[in-house]
Amino acid sequence: MNKVKIAIIGAGSVSFCPATVADILLNDSFARVEIDLVLMDIAREALEVSAAYANEAAAKTGRPVRVIATTSLEEAVDGADFVVTAIEKDRYHYWSQDFHLPRRYGFRQVYGENGGPGGMFHFLRNVGPMLEISRAMEKGCPGAWLLNYTNPEAKLIEAISKLTKTKVVGLCHGEQMGLDQLSKFLQIAREDLDTEVCGLNHFGWFTKIRHRKTGENLYPLLRKKEQEADWLADWDEYALTRIMFRTYGLWAYPGANHIGEYIAWSDDYLASALIQYFHDPVLDRPWSGGRTPEFVYSFAQNPTARPLFDESRRGDAGDPGFKASFEVGQTLSPSHEYGITIAEAIYFRQPVTIGAVNLPNQGQAPGILPGMAVETPATVDGKGIHPVQTGPLPTAITAMINQQGAIHELLIQAYQEKSRNKLLQALLLDPAVSTYNNAVALINDLCRLQSDVLPEMYW
Repeated sequence: MNKVKIAIIGAGSVSFCPATVADILLNDSFARVEIDLVLMDIAREALEVSAAYANEAAAKTGRPVRVIATTSLEEAVDGADFVVTAIEKDRYHYWSQDFHLPRRYGFRQVYGENGGPGGMFHFLRNVGPMLEISRAMEKGCPGAWLLNYTNPEAKLIEAISKLTKTKVVGLCHGEQMGLDQLSKFLQIAREDLDTEVCGLNHFGWFTKIRHRKTGENLYPLLRKKEQEADWLADWDEYALTRIMFRTYGLWAYPGANHIGEYIAWSDDYLASALIQYFHDPVLDRPWSGGRTPEFVYSFAQNPTARPLFDESRRGDAGDPGFKASFEVGQTLSPSHEYGITIAEAIYFRQPVTIGAVNLPNQGQAPGILPGMAVETPATVDGKGIHPVQTGPLPTAITAMINQQGAIHELLIQAYQEKSRNKLLQALLLDPAVSTYNNAVALINDLCRLQSDVLPEMYW
């Protein structure tokens, strides 16, 4: 235990590569051993930028890290102790299609990342590359853990778990976003909240909310505070969550555009859906050589409060600028991601409790389909990651999640069998889909538009 190898696959990820590098360099346990930090990406420019960032950050901290940059997946995972994945190809370009095409056919698609028809095509684009990584790990580092940040999280974790022998866990900061929301509504410091979660990634639910110091059940106070709060405050972030809280009795997380992907009526409570990837179809040709429309997360950041003419805006499609995301700055700060905390607990045999991880359901989520990737707390130690059993969810929530579980299973079959018919079955199960003919047309349209990144699929 005097040398560890950590590989980051998708080193060009602006969200997760800098955060993971910083977490490694600032971790006191890993400072005691030699580290081979391998950055892998198929895009050479992205690889050069991320490697320069890692080397500069390592020099600034003075930690014993050897940075290796490669475009070879096999070299990256060979002998690795941990593999971190955050992959995506032309994210905004295809995501804009995932958003617009279902809506063109009258389906109540919002956001288009993890749930709904858009989330299905997102899965089909990413499942092949993720399985390639998993199978390379089976050969090059069969005992290593795959720490995945790639979306759609639950669908991919389930596929990897069912189709490979790789040890994999899905990680997301959605539960922490939910904690921030609870802290604001309850007006109690986040560190004083003791919570338990259960559900589906991006459709998680707080089954328990207690005061860490007193043990008080805080749900009664949350109901009172929610009723007192201004209804229009941060509408795009909270309105749907508040309606669902009133309806189902539990607080959902992480936010409206995420949880809204799994239900048919959510866009009534997401005003920014009207401008996400906005373009004029008369003047713009975003999917035939034109500029990708701008991604809008929500109205929470007031994205329309900008000058009419602004030459200083960088990047494309809402991207703040790739290189700007890899600037070291004066000091490094730890992220709130769980990946390196988990790696530390396993490698140094230091037990820790993690608020939310995505693993196949082996009974930790009562009432949820066995084998379905669910999001629950876990304990981590030198023997691995152990999900914590939670209390059961209400009947209606359980039914919504299990419906998604059936969709997951059909999507995995569609990928394995190259079957558009199985994909159609999955689409027709989804709450956002309303007509058979349009579901068929959507499949044909997106399979044509995304033919360069989708697996071959036939009727």
